[in-house]
Amino acid sequence: MVDSTPSVWNELPDFFVQDYQNVVVYADFERETILHEGKIRLLANGWVELPTGRLLSPKAVHHIDTQ
Repeated sequence: MVDSTPSVWNELPDFFVQDYQNVVVYADFERETILHEGKIRLLANGWVELPTGRLLSPKAVHHIDTQ
């Protein structure tokens, strides 16, 4: 009998997820359109998760400033 070990693929997403407490998410280079201020989770696939559970597409986000 072969003992199965937990898959490394189950652990990788947590390794690449970054939590930030105080950021500003912008939709444009000029910093005129703010999409969100506050806490976010940056997912490994580039999507931004807001505290409400809503997701922002990488195409919608121009850049994120950490404070």
